[in-house]
Amino acid sequence: MNGIIILICSLITIGTFLLMEGVAWFTHKYVMHGFLWAWHRSHHKVHNHALERNDLFALVFSIPSIGLFAFATYVYPNPYLLSVGLGILCYGIFYLVFHDIIVHQRIKWVPKKRSNYLQRMIHAHYIHHAKHTKEKCEAFGFLYAPKKFEPQKFVLKQKRQQTQ
Repeated sequence: MNGIIILICSLITIGTFLLMEGVAWFTHKYVMHGFLWAWHRSHHKVHNHALERNDLFALVFSIPSIGLFAFATYVYPNPYLLSVGLGILCYGIFYLVFHDIIVHQRIKWVPKKRSNYLQRMIHAHYIHHAKHTKEKCEAFGFLYAPKKFEPQKFVLKQKRQQTQ
C-alpha cells in the first residue's frame, strides 16, 4: 500500500468518524426519541440494572461496521470501504468511553483533568437526561454541544443513578 492510499484511507476514516456525529444526532433525536422510544426509554429511567433495553442500539449500530469489515476483507477487498468501517468503529469506541463510562459511569472511571469542552459535553448530556420523557429534550449529540450548554458551575455527578 503506498502513501497516497494510506493518506486517503486516513482521511476517509476521520471523515466517517465526524460524519457519524450527524448520524448519531439524527438517530438519537428522530429514532430513539421517536418510533423506537420503547427501547430508549430504559436509558432515561433511574435503575440499578447493569444492562438496559437501550443497549440493543449498540448491537444494531455495530452491524454496518462489522458488515463493512467482512465485505471489504472477504468479498470485495477494498481499503476505502475498510476505512469507512474503521471510522464507524472509532465513533463507537468514543461513544462507549464518553457516554457509557465518563457520563453514565457504567464503569467507574472519571478523568482527573477535564477540559471546558469535556465539561460542556457532559453537562449537555445531563441536561438531556433531565427529561424522562421523549418530548422537549435537547442536546442529542455526543461530539458537539453548542456554547449554550456551557455550565456556569460544573458539578460531576458521582453516582450512576444521578446521571440517568
